[in-house]
Amino acid sequence: MPAYTAQRARPQKATASSYRNDIDGLRTLAIFLVVIYHVWVGRVSGGVDVFLMISAFLLTGSLTKRAQQSARLGLPRYFIHRFQRLLPAAAVTLVGVLAAAYTLYPPMDWPRIWSETWASLFYYQNWQLAFSSVDYYARDVAASSPLQHFWSLSVQGQVFIIWPVLIALVAVVLKNRRSWIPVALAAIFGTVFVWSLIFSIIETQSSQQFAYFDTRARLWEFAAGSLLALALPHIRLPKIVRTTLGWLGLLGILFCGVLLDVRGGFPGYLALWPILSAAAIIIAGATPNGGLVPRILSSKPLTYFSRDAYALYLVHWPILITWLVISERTEAGFLSGTVVILLSLVLARLLSAGIEAPLRQIVDLGRSTRRGLCVLLASILTVAAVTGWWQGSEEVRASAVMASVDDLDYPGAAQLDSVIPFADPASPLIPLPTELSSEWAAVGGECQGAFAVTETVLEGSCFQSADAGVSDRLIIVIGDSHAQQLSTPLIAVAEHEDLAIITVLKGGCTAGFGEDSRAASGESCEPWARAAINYAIDLNPTAVFTVVTRADANEEERIITGIEDAIDELRL
Repeated sequence: MPAYTAQRARPQKATASSYRNDIDGLRTLAIFLVVIYHVWVGRVSGGVDVFLMISAFLLTGSLTKRAQQSARLGLPRYFIHRFQRLLPAAAVTLVGVLAAAYTLYPPMDWPRIWSETWASLFYYQNWQLAFSSVDYYARDVAASSPLQHFWSLSVQGQVFIIWPVLIALVAVVLKNRRSWIPVALAAIFGTVFVWSLIFSIIETQSSQQFAYFDTRARLWEFAAGSLLALALPHIRLPKIVRTTLGWLGLLGILFCGVLLDVRGGFPGYLALWPILSAAAIIIAGATPNGGLVPRILSSKPLTYFSRDAYALYLVHWPILITWLVISERTEAGFLSGTVVILLSLVLARLLSAGIEAPLRQIVDLGRSTRRGLCVLLASILTVAAVTGWWQGSEEVRASAVMASVDDLDYPGAAQLDSVIPFADPASPLIPLPTELSSEWAAVGGECQGAFAVTETVLEGSCFQSADAGVSDRLIIVIGDSHAQQLSTPLIAVAEHEDLAIITVLKGGCTAGFGEDSRAASGESCEPWARAAINYAIDLNPTAVFTVVTRADANEEERIITGIEDAIDELRL
């Protein structure tokens, strides 16, 4: 998180780029709310939305001023200096998470942490989490990932590339009309705001889990900060209005996470709450006589911790998740949560003072682009080397173990009728925990030709064995991951028999007409189930395999709702 040079602005000449102690305090308050809500409340506060909006406000104000002064912004130099301030602390955090995962996390979690480390390092973690959130087989990833919080840094990093490019293009086009640059940028960011907000509202209603991490659904929050930066120099309000705005904004930010379901309802129109609250505070503090709220936010306690705000955001979530993994609990509680927060503050101070500040001083001394590039590359290469080495060594180990396995040592279900002794307890588990994600049975490529699906709802869920078009007997498997397990023995039989297999599978959905999905969305599976049954009826297979019972952790096994109707239709 960049540092900014302190400067007090006069009322008539307040600009978005003038240093604001109250904004430093607001940013610190937002991070503290994120930490407190995560650790003690188990909810999301809306502080991240404030954080994103402020970053765009400062970025736009600074670059717009530079664009009006010169048509060339020096983007390569800008990008290097921007990311060399962000990546070193993030790199240390990522390496620390890798070390914690190696010593404290179960091996089955390692592949996920490897992939999320790469995603966090190269600022696409939000997309990884977005696709995981709608993937039934990865439905618990976001909730337990020690790197989940990097989603917001990824979105921010993407905007830190897009926004300067937009501003630079406008500066080039209007190089002979620089006074028009703010107007042109206002039109562009206004368009982004309207389009992204509408998109965010629609996507949040249809797929909230995906929208939460979707960059497109978040762009309007950044655009709001940019529009405020462009408009702020022209805003003149009476003191009583600014004072009222300040209090409304502060109370709005403090109570956002209490009154709104941020995690389950954002980033649609509900996210206007923290964005408008932050805007009200920024407007209130645009002049020295903005009331008590700007003075509170400019107070020494808040501005003191502002230097550690970025580091605190980086370390608090991995510490919390690691504690939950070690303690095998789902929430920290007050006492252990207090320890987590205190430890986070200590590590944030060490990270800020030991990594951020020294490297920033080295690079900023003489504004050396070469030094900044070296710091940037060193951060990337360090994380890449550690991740690549660990991931590669585990893959080599897995290959070596599988190559040395004697099938007789692992009889599986055949042990029940066999005199072969059980495997040596010292032998490695087969498959290794790091290979479990590849254990799902797959019969072959997507259904095509005579077996191609005709209903949209079935797209992406139908797969066929290679000999489906020439075999005399056809077996269709319909259902969720439990039904998918039936494919494994069927595939084994098909290797020795004239048997073709088609699987029509959707994570979380059974073949029953009245059963809700087990996926996070909880949406009805009936349209998919009816389409799957109709698909099977049209093909008239030799047999249809499915699961007819459902067992959940908190209830006894029962017959799947509507499965009798589905079977009756297949019998006709």
